[in-house]
Amino acid sequence: MRIGFAVPVSGAWATPANQVEVARRAEDLGYHSLWTLQRLLNPADSPDRTYRNVSDPLVTLAYLAGLTERIRLGVAIVNLPFVAPPLLAKQAATLDHVSGGRLDLGLGTGWMPAEFAAAGTPMARRGARAEEFLAVLRTLWTDEVSEFHGEFYDFPPVVMEPKPVQKPGPPVLLGGGAEAALRRAGRLAAGWVSSSRADLGDLGRSIGIVREAAEKAGRDPGELRFVCRGAVRIRPDAASGPDRPPLTGTLDQVRDDFGRLAGQGVTELFVDLNFDASLTGPDADPAASMDRAREALEAFAPNP
Repeated sequence: MRIGFAVPVSGAWATPANQVEVARRAEDLGYHSLWTLQRLLNPADSPDRTYRNVSDPLVTLAYLAGLTERIRLGVAIVNLPFVAPPLLAKQAATLDHVSGGRLDLGLGTGWMPAEFAAAGTPMARRGARAEEFLAVLRTLWTDEVSEFHGEFYDFPPVVMEPKPVQKPGPPVLLGGGAEAALRRAGRLAAGWVSSSRADLGDLGRSIGIVREAAEKAGRDPGELRFVCRGAVRIRPDAASGPDRPPLTGTLDQVRDDFGRLAGQGVTELFVDLNFDASLTGPDADPAASMDRAREALEAFAPNP
């Protein structure tokens, strides 16, 4: 199982300087990938402070692309309904160029009503819209001349250049936990990425649905990637026992959990501290949060 690390993207510690430090140290330690997330906005009256101070994920990755050399750059996820397919196709192709072909593009359908309202996009039929969106990406990335006539997207013959460095395009990983979303990932994507809210004890079931859908579509399930967003919460005084949530506990306990996730079929895991309120909440000390990130980077570094 390959191990990645999420840069600081939420809360007061999510500064460019801290993102660069984490990115460079992760590359030096041999991590496979760096990750960001998308959150356009939040309802003004929401008590949930999980997504504070979140910068654009693709701009952040472009910045880090110029300051790293080898580590892959992933976003989990960009929500398709909030952007036009040609715009995302162009952004992703350009990012693939500036990174030298290191982009992993996680995509989803969104869930927050306020974001849909602000983007002027209906929440209805998100799945059907996503399937057309993926078809548009494919033709823009691969065909010399692209033309599309669908229910949601319709355009005459056009040419998009430059094409991505990776062929046929950056690997697309689909998110979503509903069965329809899992089957869509198996039929159409390079793999599946779990959310921060996923039941980490039940990932094997979700992975099985994706694999089954791939096989029914005539694809090789063995070629798919299964990426776990590891919402890690380090608790030095955590007790052991069956009631301890996965990826919450001491450094050793969390590291031991990695093997159990691999046993469910996870092929990649990235450590994500952005969902730990003690690091990202309004009362968190950014300097202390970075100390915890440095500790985690060293403790979870892949074996040479």
